Amino acid sequence: MKADFIEVDDEVQEHHKLKRHLGWFQLVTIGIGAIIGAGIFVITGKAAAVYAGPAIVISFLIASTICIFAGLCYAELSSLIPVAGGSYAYSYVALGELPAWIIGWSVTAQYILSASTVSAGWAGYFTSFLADWGLRIPDAWSTTPLAYDVELGWSATGHICNLPAMIFVLFIGFMISIGIKAAAQLNNVMVIIKLATIALFIVLGIPHIEYANWTPLIPENTGVFGEFGVSGILRAAGLLFFAYIGFDAISTLAQDSKNPQRDLPRGILGSLAICTSAYIAVSLILTGIVSYKYLNVADPIAVALDAMGPNFFWVAAVVKVAILAGLSSVVLVALLSQSRMLMAISSDGLLPKAFSKIHRRFRTPLFTTVVTTLIVSALTGLLPLEILGQLVSMMTLLIFSIVCLGVWVLRHTHPEFERPFRVPFVPVIPFLGIICCVAQMFFLPAVTWLQMILWTCVGLIIYFSYGIKKSKIRKKKKIAKKS
Repeated sequence: MKADFIEVDDEVQEHHKLKRHLGWFQLVTIGIGAIIGAGIFVITGKAAAVYAGPAIVISFLIASTICIFAGLCYAELSSLIPVAGGSYAYSYVALGELPAWIIGWSVTAQYILSASTVSAGWAGYFTSFLADWGLRIPDAWSTTPLAYDVELGWSATGHICNLPAMIFVLFIGFMISIGIKAAAQLNNVMVIIKLATIALFIVLGIPHIEYANWTPLIPENTGVFGEFGVSGILRAAGLLFFAYIGFDAISTLAQDSKNPQRDLPRGILGSLAICTSAYIAVSLILTGIVSYKYLNVADPIAVALDAMGPNFFWVAAVVKVAILAGLSSVVLVALLSQSRMLMAISSDGLLPKAFSKIHRRFRTPLFTTVVTTLIVSALTGLLPLEILGQLVSMMTLLIFSIVCLGVWVLRHTHPEFERPFRVPFVPVIPFLGIICCVAQMFFLPAVTWLQMILWTCVGLIIYFSYGIKKSKIRKKKKIAKKS
């Protein structure tokens, strides 16, 4: 289906096509690669220890339900509008150019900052892994030259850069640049390592479960909102929601997919189902082996392995490798999705043409990928990006809510168009998605709202100083009026 409300640049379609290598299975693995990062190995422990206790399983179910609302909406729009750009393209069609630009600009922050932050985390685990084998990287070359403290502000560390993080980002960028097939194969390997490690932990952990650790399932509230009880379950769900960030990246790969109208919904919903099952299983085993009270650590899986006995020390090394693989795939998908997002925005004239050019040999948006990679590499190596982590969450919630709104709008404005996948119970599910996402945004601190407003203002300046003048759709309207 090619809807008449979707503008298609003939030159791009004819001469600058991306190679369509991805089927539904590859899209599912890319979704898993984007979703399962260090969160399953780290956030699970903190959420159980501080907020929910063994009821973290309920928190995961709540968080996954919110994501399913958004995932269903992504699935419908990806089948209806099978073009690169994901949520940007959906917003363009449903709401118009300016809202689409705001969403595209927000997604840029989401992907670049998340890729930079996760890359810094990867470097930390990598240096720790090398240290376990007696290989140490000097602090001068593994620490950013700038540091930030909430009370003291910015300061110089005396170090040069986080070199492992920078090299890692450049390697991932290189793999994406030479072709989507190579990137997908690398992601498949990393996903296999992650899922195999999770399965290994589950199988080894089941015989060591102490059922007493699950009692009571819902610890009594301490008298403070969010510390156990029902409010603790909800607070943990808010934290765990961000462990699902990434499945939306699948929607940006429409022009890399063999059959996007069929395969994109399968990729989105399939990866969500697999990741939810993995999260729930790991949280059950983890809180069954060790009391939740001892899990507020950076490596809760290691605590569980220690509790299982000295015969399982070797699994700790495997887990570190799995974490490295997990973080690697998250960065790969973020850089890949960002390049496709900028390509789509450039195709509409809102960014310079160079961002939408496809390399003749590699059939990838090489310029866009190189620019994105260099920006992420520089940010990772020089700045303490953990201070912007919550901004990623804020942007993601905003994007999800707009996508849910887009489904409802298009059902009313264009009910006649064929939808290979349809969200059931419209408008109930889209509205529930919007309400849940907006509610989660209000749990974030005021400084994060300020960061989002400032980032949006910068985007508006770019749009009104460049994009609005170069917009292809506006140029076509002007020509139509003159004729």
